Amino acid sequence: MLLDEEYMRKALTLAEKAYALGEAPVGAVIIDGSGEIVGDGFNLRETNASPLAHAEIIAIEKAAGLLKNRRLDLCTMYVTLEPCLMCAGAIMQARLKRLVYGAFAAQTGAVTSVAAVYDFPFGYKPMVRGGILESECSALLSKFGEDLRSDIRENPLEETNGQV
Repeated sequence: MLLDEEYMRKALTLAEKAYALGEAPVGAVIIDGSGEIVGDGFNLRETNASPLAHAEIIAIEKAAGLLKNRRLDLCTMYVTLEPCLMCAGAIMQARLKRLVYGAFAAQTGAVTSVAAVYDFPFGYKPMVRGGILESECSALLSKFGEDLRSDIRENPLEETNGQV
């Protein structure tokens, strides 16, 4: 669907903002039933020193606040990376109608890659579409990974604050 690609590009723009901050480049956009963006976010885990500051969580909080409703059952989330278990659970709790993601997360993906959390009988699951603009989403994540590995090679003790 052409609209899925359009909104995924918006999520990619947010992922690039995360990348510029040195964050894992993941961006998320939530649209309502009319196609209006009601929430967005990008990873801020390092910036906020919070393990909860994932793009999806930030976008859900913004959308729920704007709509003044914890149920986002007419909304679709576009996210550049397959959600982890925490975010997949938050998507269920928010009752998002659809989830569209870009890159597959081979080590942390809870939708198809590592686990298929929506296959369990929790009583609610979103419609899911994965692999939208996968190459663009994956390329940005790969670039971030290369930068990170290069930094570690150049400053091997920095990661552990000089501790061995």
